[in-house]
Parts: sequence; C-alpha cells; structure tokens
Amino acid sequence: MILSLLLALLVTLSGALVTYLYDSNASVGARLCTGACVGLGAFGLIGFILALLFGLTNSTITLATVVTAAPFALLLDSKLRQEVLSDLQDVWVRIQETVARPKGPEIGYALFYIGVAILMLLIFNRAMIVKPTEGIYTGVLNNFGDLPFHLSVISSFAFGNNYPPEDPTYAGVRFTYPFLTDFISAIFVRCGASFRASMLIENVLLAVGFVGVLHRWGWEMLRDRVAALLTPLLVLLNGGFGWVLLKDLAANNENGLWGVISNLPPSFTVIPETSWRWGNAISSLLVTQRGILLGLPLAVIVFTQWWLATTEGPAEEKRNEPPSSRKTKAAKNKQQDWGAQKSGRVARSADVQGFALPGSTATRRMVAAGLIAGLLPLAHAHSFVVVMIMGACIALLQRQWRHWITFAVVASLIAIPQMWWSTHGSAVHAGSFFAWEFGWDHHDDNPVWFWFKNTGLFIPLLVAAILWRNADYLVPRRLLFFYLPFTLCFIVPNVVKLAPWIWDNVKVLFYWWLASAPLVALLLARLWRSDAFQRAIAVALFVCLTLAGALDVASILTSPADYQIFDPNGVRFAEVVKEQTQPRSTVIHAPVHNTPVFLTGRRSLMGYPGHIWTHGLDFGPRQDEIKRIYSGASDASALLAKYDVDYAVVGPLEKSVMPVNEQFFSRYQKVGQAGEYRLYKIKP
Repeated sequence: MILSLLLALLVTLSGALVTYLYDSNASVGARLCTGACVGLGAFGLIGFILALLFGLTNSTITLATVVTAAPFALLLDSKLRQEVLSDLQDVWVRIQETVARPKGPEIGYALFYIGVAILMLLIFNRAMIVKPTEGIYTGVLNNFGDLPFHLSVISSFAFGNNYPPEDPTYAGVRFTYPFLTDFISAIFVRCGASFRASMLIENVLLAVGFVGVLHRWGWEMLRDRVAALLTPLLVLLNGGFGWVLLKDLAANNENGLWGVISNLPPSFTVIPETSWRWGNAISSLLVTQRGILLGLPLAVIVFTQWWLATTEGPAEEKRNEPPSSRKTKAAKNKQQDWGAQKSGRVARSADVQGFALPGSTATRRMVAAGLIAGLLPLAHAHSFVVVMIMGACIALLQRQWRHWITFAVVASLIAIPQMWWSTHGSAVHAGSFFAWEFGWDHHDDNPVWFWFKNTGLFIPLLVAAILWRNADYLVPRRLLFFYLPFTLCFIVPNVVKLAPWIWDNVKVLFYWWLASAPLVALLLARLWRSDAFQRAIAVALFVCLTLAGALDVASILTSPADYQIFDPNGVRFAEVVKEQTQPRSTVIHAPVHNTPVFLTGRRSLMGYPGHIWTHGLDFGPRQDEIKRIYSGASDASALLAKYDVDYAVVGPLEKSVMPVNEQFFSRYQKVGQAGEYRLYKIKP
C-alpha cells in the first residue's frame, strides 16, 4: 500500500507541475486538486497503452511512471523553478501567519478542506469492508451490485492479463465500458495494495480533487467567496424533498424522530420501486460509478479553462486570483486567500514573471483543455460526449472560432483513436441505447411534479437567480450565455433514453445540476449578505436543498448495517481458482453479481444479466445455454466446447439460481474446493 500511496503522490505532483504551463494564476491548492485528477488520468491512459503492448508488468508500470513523471523536468527551467519555490514559500508563510494570528477566512477554508478530506475518507472506507472471518461487505446499499462488477474489472487487469480487454463478465466480447479508473486501481494492486486499499487511495484523491476543482470553478465564474464555497456543497449534497419522509418514518417509529435519526434508512433520494429517483451524488454516483468519479473533475477542469480562456481580457489575465492561499505576481498586490483582502507579502521576483510558453494565455488554456478532454473517452464516455457537445454549443454562442477550433483539434487527436479502438468490433447493440422516453424515470408521476419532488426548490431558485435584477441582473450576460448550453443536459435526457437502463440518463442529467449549482449558490450568497431576515431565508433554503443528500451521507457514516457480497468460503475459493487456473482461462459459473470468480481475474462466461444488459449486449441465448449446461442436457458437452470453457464452478450460488446436475460434472476432474464451492477442470 505504501508504494501505491507514493505512486499516487508522484503523479499528483506531476500533474500539478503541468499546470504551470497554462494556468499561470492558479493557486497551489488548485494545482494540487487539478494535478490529482489529471495526473491519475494521464497515468492510467499511458499505463494502459503500455499494457496493451507488453502486458501489465513491473516494467510497464515503471515505464508508465517515468513517462507520467516527465513534467518534473520542467523544474530544470530556472524561472519556473523560482515560481514553484515562491508559491511554496508563500503557502508556508500563510500557514505560519494563520497559526500565529488566526483569521476567519483562512481558518474557515482550512477547516472546510480538512473536513472534506476526513468525510471522503470515512465514506469511501465504507465502500468495501473486508472482514477476515466473514467475507467482503459494503456499507453502501447502492454499491451492492456495483462493487463486485468493479472488482471483476480490476482483477481482470491485475490478475487476468485482460489485454486487449474483453468484458470480464461476458467472455469473448470487447469491453466497451469506460474502465480507466479501475485500471488505475489494478496498477495499485500490482504494486502490492489490496483491492480495498487500491480503490480507497484513488477514490479519496479524486473526490477531494473534485471538491477543489468545483470550488475553483465557482470562484472563477462568480468572484464571490461565499458562492464559490457553496457550489461544491450544492453539488455533493444534492437531493430533493426526500427529507419529508422523516415525518412518516418518525410516526411509525416507537422512538419518534430520534429513533429514525439513530438508525437512518439507506437513502432519502433514490428509493427502488418508487418515483424517488434523483439520487445523491455521493451515495448514488461517486461511490458506485467509479468512472464518473474521474470523469466529473476532468470535465470541470475543462470547463474552468474554457471560461478563463474565453472571458479574460489581457488585463484580467494578470489580475485574476483563484480560490487559494497564494498571491499574484510581485508587480501587483496579491489578493489574499480565495479572493479576500490584498496583501503584498512574499513578493515574487520580477524574473519569475517571464516564464511562459509561446502563444497567448487563451491558446495555452484551450490546448490544455483539449488534452484533458482527451483523457475522457476511456475514463467516462458520457462525460466526453457532454464536454464536446457543450463546447460546440458555447462556441456557436461566443463565435471565438480560433480558440474553439484549437480545443476541438487537440481533444480529437487524443480522443478519436480511443473511441475507434473501443468501438471497433464491438458487440454492443447501439439501438438499445436510444429511444423516445419523456420525463426520464418518472414512473407514474406527472413529470413536472416528479422533478419538483426530486430536486426540491432547486429549479425555482435557479429561475429566480437568472431573473433576479436590482441595478443589474444577478447573473451577468456572459455567465448566462456560458450556462445556457448546459440546459440541454436536462432537456435531452428528459426526452430521449440514452442508455438501455433509463436511470443511466443521470450521467448526463447531473451535468445540468453541476452547471446550475453556481447560479443557485450566487443567489444564496446574495441573500446571505442582506439583512437578518434574508440571511435566515438563505440558511433555510440551503438546508432545504441539501438535507436529503446530507441524510444519505449520514446514513453511510452511521448505519450499523453492512451488506455481504462474498462469504468467507467464496473468498477462499477465489484464491483456489487463482492457484489452479491460468490467467486467461474461461470459467463458467452462475450468472449472478457476486460469484467468487470476479475476484480472480479469470474470464467469466457470463456474469450478472443486469450489468450485461446495461452494456447493450444481448445475453439471452448465452444465459439459456448456461442453464442447459448445468442441467446436464444432451448438448451440454458440446456447449462447453462451443464456448471453449476451461473450468466450471459448482457451488451454492449455482444451486440457488438453477438446477444443477452434479452427476454430469462428476465426469470432470475436481481440481479445487473451498466449503461448498468446487472447481472442475473441463479441458483435459
């Protein structure tokens, strides 16, 4: 685990150093948050390309590390090196001054990020729980089906030599699901980390980085400290009126409201078989959908660079100060922490100001945005599609063609080869992804009522923010035009199904919420700065917007319930399978979500139909044939030969979902057993 931590730190610092090439006015904090997301994404893509050529070996991991760490060579430039040292010195001075003479803003931001880091660590610590004598559990109910799938992907890369990747839950089919996040965890596993540690390291880094880049984006667009701080809170604690369920729950609990709070249900934002479908970002997306955990922050970094490149004037480029604890160039007074009061401490030497790459600042920003967007296809395809469509729409509104053509060309050079590679020869039925579906996942609810119930006062406040006007509009014209294309992320998924499972439209819908949150935050900040009555309204509105999401998060942290995925015999059996089989072996087992085979990296003839269906694959015929094999039908042996099956599992999961003819399997050699799980060798 220590090696994986060091590796994660190295690529984070490398990614942070790259920001000096295009983001001259970023803070140390913003650089580190950006560096964590971009560094991990670049490391994963470079490592995967090398693994395709040579497999995932110690040599390829070392080479990927060296290539990803190449930005450290930038420190050979004396001007950049002095700029980095000046930034670090400035941070150290501010820490000393904050300790010696604490001030509200500095203490507030420090507590905020310390709290975020602790919260994310505690949340993701519950994502996978290993109990040596009881098996593998999750403390997040929404993760019950997703965790074993991601473990199957990680193990296939780490132990199964799955290059070029086949779907680890459907042998013989090209893997089109975005897998870069899981591949990074596989690298950490090969470096000695456990499954749990490999995911925990990456998840916490990306989650904290996501908060940081959201905070910075809010600041750059709004130039309001309160609104910038509220932006990540509105995004991460999203929810609707689900908190009203507390009333009914308290009425049915013998201890009333306190009894409910002491033992919270799993979710107040997404409840199966109901029209509560929006879901909280943390419990329904970041913990469960590991691809979006990397896709979201990369997209926000791109959005930030778009905004800065297309709205800064020559004077503003030097004036702007992001949310951070650094100051601007020595020739000017620097804004203090996150855009507060000015100060002239730790002036930067004049020669440091000369460091810059050729080309305008806007061009460098657009090139960087294109490079970062190019990481998205294998990280999170929905995010890539959203980024490119939003970029095209904003370009049509702004008509700054040179900037947008630069972005599109750079992004396409990196992304198109990935898209061609991942879709070439794919077995996915594209038609299963698209159909007319009005109102998203509204069930029997009226769509208007559905959205009001699921998002609460968010949409009314968004409209109020856009229309609010005193001497001028609260939302400036250029911000409004930058925002407008994101409304398509709400409109289109409410009209068209974008995935076999309609709920997956949330992967696009969430970008509407993310882009709308800064505008709502700006309205709340304006109310907060008014009289006491309006300040109380601002607090009440914020609580109303975030209470349901906060209850979901609190449930993760406080619930005593853990949900078993793999029993102890299953975990032991996975080790038996790894010992007795070759990495590329094909194994037949029950088509369930939690087969121990998913811990081995071996090719699964067929996993859980629910996962395979969402990937756009037609699993019906194969599922029927698997049942025929286990029943010992007359063509069972021929079917095993048809799919080139190497090994078969017979155990409690198989017997629980279909008839098993044990006499049929007794003709094959039993090569391993753990508890009731038995492994048979099919091929001589």
